[in-house]
Amino acid sequence: MTSFLIIDDHPLFREALGNAVRLALPEARIFEAMSIGDALHILSAGEGIDLALLDLSLPDATGFSGFLRLREAYPRLPVAIVSSEEDQHVVREALALGAAGYLPKSTSKRELAQSIEGVLSGSVSVPKDFVATPRRRADASKALEVKLRELTPQQLRVLDLLRRGYPNRQIAQELQLAESTVKAHITEILRKLGLFSRNKAIIEIGKMELPDPRSRPHARVDRGRPQ
Repeated sequence: MTSFLIIDDHPLFREALGNAVRLALPEARIFEAMSIGDALHILSAGEGIDLALLDLSLPDATGFSGFLRLREAYPRLPVAIVSSEEDQHVVREALALGAAGYLPKSTSKRELAQSIEGVLSGSVSVPKDFVATPRRRADASKALEVKLRELTPQQLRVLDLLRRGYPNRQIAQELQLAESTVKAHITEILRKLGLFSRNKAIIEIGKMELPDPRSRPHARVDRGRPQ
């Protein structure tokens, strides 16, 4: 059963976001927190949260301070930001810091549900009108090659199967991993590469030569959560 932690100090929006979660996953477990302190308390209880949905404006946090506290305490927890702030510079900063997605509060319940499903499948959800900073194609390819070298051996194996069109379940079977671990790896791969969806990764990486996982330092089969 997938578990969510909604962190927002407005009861009506916690309810609306909970409804969007249930539209995506009717059987989901939902925990609610009104502050970062409340959220850390829930997380410390070991409830096995799969995705946190975080508002940037909280009584004990300003800007990205709450997000950074969560990342510091639980670096492997996927955190998607749900905010009324829609400035593209803020969205870019959130993604650069490692947010699993950025969901505007103005989004409809159905669109929120679709975005949540996308994040759970490993994509990085962004607003419909979001435009990444444009770069020349050659520079972008060179930058991507550098970022590929930041991936762990296991992430390279997952990426290789991903670009060959394997769904998460088949990747899990091939690498003898839990499907949830594959999803976490894909989220981390997309974050490191600065890409916003698995389809974008398939297109961008499709014709590139990946580094050999066996040539990486400490190249071993990591069956745990992504580093």
